[in-house]
Amino acid sequence: MQNNDPTTSNAAQGEAPNAELEALKARIAELEASNVELRDTVLREKAEIENQRRRLHRDVEQARRFANEKLLNELLPVYDGLERGLQVESGDVASVREGIALTLKSLLKIAENNGLVQVDPVGQPLDPEKHHAVSMVDAPGAAPNTVVSVLQKGYVLNDRLLRPALVAVAKE
Repeated sequence: MQNNDPTTSNAAQGEAPNAELEALKARIAELEASNVELRDTVLREKAEIENQRRRLHRDVEQARRFANEKLLNELLPVYDGLERGLQVESGDVASVREGIALTLKSLLKIAENNGLVQVDPVGQPLDPEKHHAVSMVDAPGAAPNTVVSVLQKGYVLNDRLLRPALVAVAKE
């Protein structure tokens, strides 16, 4: 006995697409929820990156603004010493000269601690990378193209020439 009732077979066929349709609707809802979750994650990550960028910019700006703080703090005693020297009304030339020498020594020590080195090439061969010859002079006993006097000392900052020494060299 076979069931040839057309309504049963149509009902069974109608349920299959409905079940498939419900499964697809559930899958769509699941994907939409996942999409919302991913969108939220992306927005949070984007906001975090923007906050990091702002913090980095602020930190770089602060570092730039206060980069010289250590150096200037070291220079304050030199400044104070010069001010005290100017306040002295009486004094002989020797004591003033000694005060200036001590102040210069202190200033040079601070400069050295911060990577500044003087270029004082007397007696050395002319080095166009570090010296600028402004004159040639007769210098008996000195080898040709040797620095015989320094008109202005040069300076090197951390192995980079800051200012060449202005020198006079011996003629040939």
